[in-house]
Amino acid sequence: MNENNETTCWQANEDKGTPCENRECRLWLQCKEKQNCTIIAAQEGPLTLQQIGNLHELTRMRICQVEKEALRKIRELVLGT
Repeated sequence: MNENNETTCWQANEDKGTPCENRECRLWLQCKEKQNCTIIAAQEGPLTLQQIGNLHELTRMRICQVEKEALRKIRELVLGT
């Protein structure tokens, strides 16, 4: 969808107050409370590692590992090390 007058799927779901059913979407999340959308979940602001783990049905420790790996990769891209 384009950005002019059309809404994105997460905006449409948020406006209707209905959970997304498009499991193929890269933003899809198994959480009806957040309308199955990571964008809608992220609008609440920063979350703890535990809260993120709960959303993805992972442990706080696993989320910490994923975060560290992502930060390492970003550092490699930025600093070239």
